[in-house]
Amino acid sequence: MIRLIFRLLFWLKGWTMNVHEEVDLEQVKRSVALAAPHTTNWDLVFAVEGCRQVGVKLRFAIKREWMRFPLNIAIRPMGGIGIDRRPKDGRTKKLSMVEAMANLFKTRDELVVMVPPEGTRSKVEQWRTGFYYTALEAGVPITLCYLDFKHKVAGIGKVLHPTGDVEKDMREIMDFYKQYGQYPKFPEMFSLDQRYI
Repeated sequence: MIRLIFRLLFWLKGWTMNVHEEVDLEQVKRSVALAAPHTTNWDLVFAVEGCRQVGVKLRFAIKREWMRFPLNIAIRPMGGIGIDRRPKDGRTKKLSMVEAMANLFKTRDELVVMVPPEGTRSKVEQWRTGFYYTALEAGVPITLCYLDFKHKVAGIGKVLHPTGDVEKDMREIMDFYKQYGQYPKFPEMFSLDQRYI
């Protein structure tokens, strides 16, 4: 039912999906996907449905407690996937979010975890870099996705393989979003990471 609602909203609001010609969707299907700019809850609807239209099933991380009945009835179809940070192998300290998210890729052949790099819908001038270290640790690429509210386009624009040179890779990501992050729902609430522009 949730999927049907997302599809209907995507169509009623006049949105389209655009996959840039250099993007290999097979690489996208096992990646960390950036969801930027992120300024409204509508972002989830258009990103998830747009990607479904091209065969990419976006998931988003959420505390495992939220995936219990009855909340899981709504959250799972939207793309929610529970994160378990409980200590493993006799450890006393819980896993970091990066470790827990990277572990998700160990048991799945296909997984696209969507991450809003700003970490909030409010304006921030420094992005959280957990997405980068998750991709690096899991050995998967970073897919650069975007939403253009002016032209009503959801897009998959680029697949970036992290090199371990954070500064270089983040500058490349900022260069992409300088072009494709111009039209969020609320422009005053979006900023590129000022450290890398």
